[in-house]
This record gives sequence, structure tokens and C-alpha cells, in this order.
Amino acid sequence: MNIKLAVLSFFTVVIASGNTAPKKVETVLEVTSFNLKTTASELEFNTLDAQIEETFTSKQPGYIRRQSGVDEQGRYVVVVYWKTLADAKASMDKFMADASVATYANMIEGSTMKMSRFTITDKFTASKSTFTEVMTFKTKEGTNAAAFDKVNKKVGTGFSDKQKGFLQRITGANEAGEQVVVAYWDTKENSDAVINDFMNNPIAKDFMGMMDQSTIDMMRYQALTSLKNVELSNKDKVVALLNSFNTGDQTPLSYINPNKYIQHNLGVADGLKGFGEVMQHAPEGGFKANVVRAFQDGDYVFTHTEYDFFGPKAGFDVFRFEDGLIVEHWDNLLEVQKPNPSGRTQFDGATALTHLDKTEANKKIAQDFIEKVLLNHEMDKVASYINPETYVQHNPAVADGLAGFGDAMKYFAENGLVMEYTKLHKVLGQGNFVLTMSEGKFGKGEHTAYYDLFRIENGLIVEHWDVIAPIPPKSEWKNDNGKF
Repeated sequence: MNIKLAVLSFFTVVIASGNTAPKKVETVLEVTSFNLKTTASELEFNTLDAQIEETFTSKQPGYIRRQSGVDEQGRYVVVVYWKTLADAKASMDKFMADASVATYANMIEGSTMKMSRFTITDKFTASKSTFTEVMTFKTKEGTNAAAFDKVNKKVGTGFSDKQKGFLQRITGANEAGEQVVVAYWDTKENSDAVINDFMNNPIAKDFMGMMDQSTIDMMRYQALTSLKNVELSNKDKVVALLNSFNTGDQTPLSYINPNKYIQHNLGVADGLKGFGEVMQHAPEGGFKANVVRAFQDGDYVFTHTEYDFFGPKAGFDVFRFEDGLIVEHWDNLLEVQKPNPSGRTQFDGATALTHLDKTEANKKIAQDFIEKVLLNHEMDKVASYINPETYVQHNPAVADGLAGFGDAMKYFAENGLVMEYTKLHKVLGQGNFVLTMSEGKFGKGEHTAYYDLFRIENGLIVEHWDVIAPIPPKSEWKNDNGKF
């Protein structure tokens, strides 16, 4: 071969190779979302999450990177990049069986967990991101895949790439037909600033128009590593105080104001001294407490607890805080009963906290139910407040559904018994759970305290727990603060 031909051949190869796009490497993006149990501490969980990444996930074969975050509704999101699907599956299998992560895993509300994996070809570059948007969805039936991909890419080049603080957009899909878009931002403020512009942009409208709207799941979360000044919440302090019955830990006693502790349990003397006297009379082995549900409403924390307190008891406790310390306490206790006619106990049932944005609306629903149906006896309005098809009842003597409620009322009437509400004292709530504290008469007319916990979905009560306990005569009170 002569020199000119050799040179020509060399340049032809170089040009040809330069015009051939390098093959993109496929990796796997794993997206897991969940809520914490209401009894879990966010501060503790966030600390454990960092440890899990350092000591477990990052040590697994095929690991690339991991990020955890939480949104304004308390929903957690964990995004992990893996080299292969097999690597992702193997890690999850090991995670579920590894004792070293048991405490972390036990803090997660299992019924809220959702996980999807997607094949992607984008390489992560947004290392300075503190705020992330993750959207998963399916396209409408019959959508042309090539047309969708074109519009999907155009969202990035025609809108996202031009925004202040935008760092990277990653897309992918899986075999189930689910799509994912992950948008990384430097700050939440920059992401918030363009939401309205995005929704009104013609490119975005085309993009959203190709989606099956019923399948869209949008998560906007702050990276845990960027959160500042995360502290022990008032709810965490109450749960720790009740758990100290089991552990003997004295630290949670410091969460009670030593100079102001107003006691409404009429069998306990006022102040921290009264609390100490009860603890001194604990049986051998002490008291036990299993906090099943815990919620916070402003300065109030309310809990639903299974006690061993001079015998097995079901209890609701309410604590009021001032300046981070407990200054007031109410409760209502009842001996643990056998399962009700529907086989339900005083403790089982739903525990997942949802719809934090509907707290006030749900409190109003519970308040109206107590006032209109139970106080004013407007029984024709029952179905306006209770879901007639899905109402789950945990009262020890009442069966599920409106029929169970009606049968109980009929039994009381036929046997000369009463279940009378005379005054609603407090309504506390968080998300889909609302606690009401009421006064009235029960049975043969005994002065009674009613504590009712409602779970509300779509504007209707779907589940109910209660503790109905007599109020002792004033001559037996060990404090003068009253039951309410």
C-alpha cells in the first residue's frame, strides 16, 4: 500500500469513528418511598439512614450512589443507583434479612412502602443537589413511544435546562411500562419558583397530556444531608417517656417541667411528685407500655397505648407542652377486653399517618359528628359522617359498619342503658387521625369520659377506637384539676 492510500485510510477510520455515537451504558435506578411509623423519631431515623448508607448499602456489589430525602408531608424517598438489576435485587434480599438494619427497617410503616426500578442511560452528575423531584407514571394507552420520547427530551432541552438552579434531568422506564423522571435542583426555592411556569408551558402540557393521570406519583423532597437543626420533637419526647416504663431510662423524666405539671388523671396527685409516687408503687418488673399510635397537634401530643399498668389496659394519653417541656397531662384508661363481634381488638387496625394537609378539615368532620349526631341526636345524619361500606369498629362491644352502630344503640335503648354525650371538650388531630375528648353518661347513668379516635378518608369516618371510662366522685380525686 502506498503512503497516500495509507494516510487516506487512517483518516477515513478516524472520521467514521468520530461520527459514531458512543453506546450509552445502561444502569438501574431504584426509587423507594414510605412513611415512618407514628411512633418513630425522625431525628433517630435520619441518623440511622446515614449509617445504613455508610455501613450497608454502599458496601453492596454494584452500588453506585444513594440519596435519601423527605417531603413536606413526611414521606421519605430513597433513590439508589445500581450497575445492574441483579445487583439491586440482591441488595434488597440481603437488606430484608440483615439483623444490622432491623431497627431502621422497623421504623418504616410497611403499608406505605412503594418501590420501583428503572433502566436508565444517564450518568448522575448533580452532586451539588439538595432538592429533588421524582415523578413516576405510565403513558396513556396507545401513546406512540417514539413521539413520547421526543417530547420527554424536549422538556429538558426546551424548559428545564434553562432554569436557574436546575442541575440535571434523568429519565428511564421499566418492563411494567412505568416511566420515571428525576429532576435535580440546587435548592427547593429555585424549584418552587418555576412550578407555575412549567405547568403553563406548551412543552410541559404536551408532556403531561401523554400521561395516564391516574398513575402519576410526584415526590418533591429535601435531601436528608441538607436538613439543618433537626431536633427531638415533642412527640418523640412523649414516646420516649412512655417507653421508659420498659427500659428504666431516667432521661425522659427531664422532658417534664419539674415546676409545672398539671395532672388530670384523678387517681394521681398533681405535679411531678404525684408521677413519682405512682412509679414507686409499680409492681415487681415495673409498668409496661407499647405505644401503638402517636400524633402531634401544635403544643399537644396524643398517644394510643397498650399498657400493663396494674393489669392490661388500653389507654389514650394527651400531653401539653410549653417551651419544649410537658406541663399538662390527660388520660383515659380501660381494662383490655376480648375482641369485639367483628373480631377486632382495641389496638389493631390502620396506623399509617397520611394527608397532613387535611388535618383541620378532618378535625372539623369529627367535631361535627360529635356535636350533631352524638350531642344533638341528629341520627339521620350518621351516614353523612360515617362511611357505610367500610366503617371499621374497635369498640369492644360493637360490630363493624353502621349496622353494628345501630344494633348497639338498640341494645342500650331496650335495656334501659344510656350512651349520652353532654359536652365536647377537645378535638386534636394530625392528618387522617382525630382524637375527641368528651363528657357524658354511660350504662346506668355513670358520669363518664369518652375518648374517641377516628380515622378519616375522603371526608368520612372509616375507623374508630375508643376508651370509655367512669369519672370517679370528687371525694376520691387526688388532685383538683378535673378530668378535662
